[in-house]
Amino acid sequence: MLQLIIIIPLLLTIPTVFAWKLFIKAGVQGFHTLIPFWNLYMFLKIIKKPLWWYVFIIIPFINIFVYMLMIIELIRCFGHEKLWQQLLAVLFPVVYFPYLSIQNIDYQDPQFKVKVAKGPLREWVDAIIFAVVAATIIRTFLFEAYTIPTSSMEKSLLVGDFLFVSKIAYGPRLPNTPIAFPFVHHTLPWSQTASSYVEWVKWPYYRFAGLGPIKRNDAVVFNYPDGDTVSLRFQSNVSYYQLVRQYGRERVWSDERNFGKIVSRPVDKRENYIKRCVGLPGDTIEIRQGDLYVNGDLNQSPGIIQFRYHVVTDGTGINQRLLNKLNITEGRMGNSSGEYVFWISEAIANELKTLGNVKSVTRMLENAGERHDEVFPNSEVYPWNIDNYGPLVIPAKGVTVDLTQETLPLYRRIIHAYEGNTISMDEQGNILINGRKETSYTFAMDYYWMMGDNRHNSADSRIWGFVPQDHIVGKAVFVWLSLDKEKSLFDGKIRWNKSMRVVR
Repeated sequence: MLQLIIIIPLLLTIPTVFAWKLFIKAGVQGFHTLIPFWNLYMFLKIIKKPLWWYVFIIIPFINIFVYMLMIIELIRCFGHEKLWQQLLAVLFPVVYFPYLSIQNIDYQDPQFKVKVAKGPLREWVDAIIFAVVAATIIRTFLFEAYTIPTSSMEKSLLVGDFLFVSKIAYGPRLPNTPIAFPFVHHTLPWSQTASSYVEWVKWPYYRFAGLGPIKRNDAVVFNYPDGDTVSLRFQSNVSYYQLVRQYGRERVWSDERNFGKIVSRPVDKRENYIKRCVGLPGDTIEIRQGDLYVNGDLNQSPGIIQFRYHVVTDGTGINQRLLNKLNITEGRMGNSSGEYVFWISEAIANELKTLGNVKSVTRMLENAGERHDEVFPNSEVYPWNIDNYGPLVIPAKGVTVDLTQETLPLYRRIIHAYEGNTISMDEQGNILINGRKETSYTFAMDYYWMMGDNRHNSADSRIWGFVPQDHIVGKAVFVWLSLDKEKSLFDGKIRWNKSMRVVR
C-alpha cells in the first residue's frame, strides 16, 4: 500500500506536466508542474479547493477519481463548461491541456467566476456520470459485490449470500478490457449472448500492490480458468474442454444448434468463481480418502467441510423438520426404502448416527487407483479421482520443471493458454516450445490450488487444474445479506443469522 501512495501521485505528474502553460496563465510558474506531489498541491491552489483534498490524493485509487475532478475544475477556470469538453479533458489530458493552453482564453479565479446555470437535464446527466465513474472506480479498484450462485462452498458460504470482495487485499488488476458496459460482467443485460465489452483496446496484465499475499485457506474469488473458450449454450455450467473431450472438437464447433456459438473471452471477462485457496505456489497437495494434505500435513480449514454420505435407516423415514433443524439442504432418496444420500459435514453425520432409526452413516468415497475421466490432468498416466489425488506440486514463478511425455499433461495448459507459448511435438516425440526443442520449462507466474468446502459437490482445481496469478480477482471478506431462495419474504427468506458476518 505504501508503494501505491508514492507511485500513483508520481504517475499523476505525467499529465500535469502538460498543464505547464495553464499554470502560467493562472499566475504560477510552469516548473511547478514538474515536481511530484508539490505539483498537485499547486494544482489545488489554482482551482481553489481546500487543502484537505490533498488527503484524498494520497489514498490509492480514490486519488484517480479526485484527479479527474481536479482536471474538470481546471478547464472550467478557462471557460470550458460543456460536458463533452470535460469528458475529453478527463480521458485525454495530455492532449487537451496543450490544446486549451493555445486558446485565447484567460484564467478566471473560481472564487469570483460567475457560475454557469445548468438546466435540469444537465444536472441529471452530471449526477449520473459522477455516480457511474465513482462506482466503476470503487468496483474496479476497491470492492465489488458478489453473489454465491452454487453450493460448492456450503455450509461456509451459502447459495444466496451477498458478499463484498476486496480488490485491495491482494492488489487490484488493471482491466484487460477497459471499454465495457458498466456494472455487468461479460454479457449485456438484455441479451444472453451479446458481449458487454469490446477488444479494440486491450491492456496487458498488471496488478497493483495490495495489502498482502494470498494466504492458505483464504476464500478467494477468481476468473474461471477454463473460461477462455465458452459454449454460449452452456456458458460456464459445462466446460468447453469437457464438451470437446466428450463429443470431439469438430462437432462442438459445427453443431451450433446443440452447443451454441463458441467464443473466447479475455481473462477479466471470464466467469467469477469462489473457492478456498488450499495450495500456494510451491506447496505439495495430496488427497487421501477424501482428506486434504498440504506439504504432508492434514489441512486445517476454517470452513465447514462437507462430503457425500450414505444413510441407511431401519426402513422408516427421516422427519423433514429434523432435516431442517440439522440444516441439511442437499440430499436425495436412495435406491430403496430407508436409504438417503446427504451432502453434510462430519459433525452432522455424527448427529445422524445418534438417531434411533438410523443404522449406518457412511462417507461415500471413490477408491484409490480408480481414475476419473474428468479429473485433471485428464491423462491415463495419473490414476486420480476427487477423493484420492496427487501428490502434486503447485507451480511457482521462477521454478523450472523437467518436461517429459509423463509431465507434459500437467503443464501443457500453463505453457500454452496461461503463459502464451506455442507447444507441439515432433515426429521423434520431442517437445517443442515456440518451435524449439525443450526438456524443461520455467514458470513465468505463480499458481494456486482452489477447492470448494463442499468437497463432493464442487467443480474446482481437481477438475480444471491450476489457477494462474493473473486470474485472481480478490478476497471474499464480508457477507452483508443472506437470502434463502426456497422461502418467501414472510417465511424466513432473509437468513438473519447468516447476514452481516465476516467470511472465514
